[in-house]
Amino acid sequence: MVPLGWIGGGVGLILATAISLYANALIAMLHEFGGTRHIRYRDLAGYVYGRKAYSLTWTLQYVNLFMINTGYIILAGSALKAVYVLFRDDDQMKLPHFIAIAGLVCAMFAICIPHLSALGVWLGFSTVLSLAYIVIALVLSLKDGIKAPARDYSVPGTSTSKIFTTIGASANLVFAYNTGMLPEIQATIQQPVVKNMMKALYFQFTVGVLPLYLVTFAGYWAYGSSTQTFLLNNVNGPIWVKAVANITAFLQSVIALHIFASPMYEYLDTKHGIKGNALAFKNLSFRILVRGGYMTLNTFVSALLPFLGDFMSLTGAISTFPLTFILANHMYLVANKNKLTSIQKFWHWINIWFFAIMSVAATIAALRLIALDSKTYHVFADL
Repeated sequence: MVPLGWIGGGVGLILATAISLYANALIAMLHEFGGTRHIRYRDLAGYVYGRKAYSLTWTLQYVNLFMINTGYIILAGSALKAVYVLFRDDDQMKLPHFIAIAGLVCAMFAICIPHLSALGVWLGFSTVLSLAYIVIALVLSLKDGIKAPARDYSVPGTSTSKIFTTIGASANLVFAYNTGMLPEIQATIQQPVVKNMMKALYFQFTVGVLPLYLVTFAGYWAYGSSTQTFLLNNVNGPIWVKAVANITAFLQSVIALHIFASPMYEYLDTKHGIKGNALAFKNLSFRILVRGGYMTLNTFVSALLPFLGDFMSLTGAISTFPLTFILANHMYLVANKNKLTSIQKFWHWINIWFFAIMSVAATIAALRLIALDSKTYHVFADL
């Protein structure tokens, strides 16, 4: 909302919801293409195009998931720092220290949860934690907004910078709604598969987006253009309430990160023949070494460049746009080329070229933003 303002941000959120629902619906309709269930997005791409497309799709997925994980570690570290500042604002510990702690906790969680289906009860905790964060952030924002004087809602920056930040914000919008791993998430859905996937998507992009809208609009309304990337850094209220909100954000980040890291874990486990008892010495040592190493790399990147908004923009540009919009439209076009009318084909080609241009423009804008922030804050910055 900050780089887009009320009109741009509001319209952008609604448009991003609509186009994300449409693109994911295309993927869902291809889930049983050729009479085979494709439970991995890269499997679907490989079936439609061939082996090279399989490898390219997996590369884009890996980049997308790595960047999502980086964002979650930054978020977890920011939440921990916020708790620390509430009780000891002495500058003894910086954001990189908390990012390191968050990375260690994430690694321990990954080692203890051998596969995605083992999350079980943790998904219940995740729901409770999310609701707690949403309610607290919403209530405190509304409370501050009612008491606050007139806010500045103008889009900051020069004319040139506004163009780049607007393009980068568009990548943020699509990143907020998409994962690039819809088939993996819906891999265990019951028959009829496509019908049930569509029901889940309709629920996700109607009821599911309401909390996102509420927190986003309330936060921007309350603090205007001074709203920070991590909303809880703006809110005022009882220390214990703010501490609870930040702790829920930290714990939720740990659980959510594991969901988005699981495709990489599953790939590595399969490649190295890891199966059987999760507590077997070989399996346990493999998780400690490989998952611990993966989290160490993720944590290092997070601490090195802790610019959460910038990473969201870059991720949306280089992976979310191609995976969710360009690839989905083109695969649907290829899979149904003999069933589509000329107008329908033209529509999908428009989508493909539009999002290709947006992907290039958003990548340039995101890299520019990272370069500027790197000059301002330097590496291992204490934001």
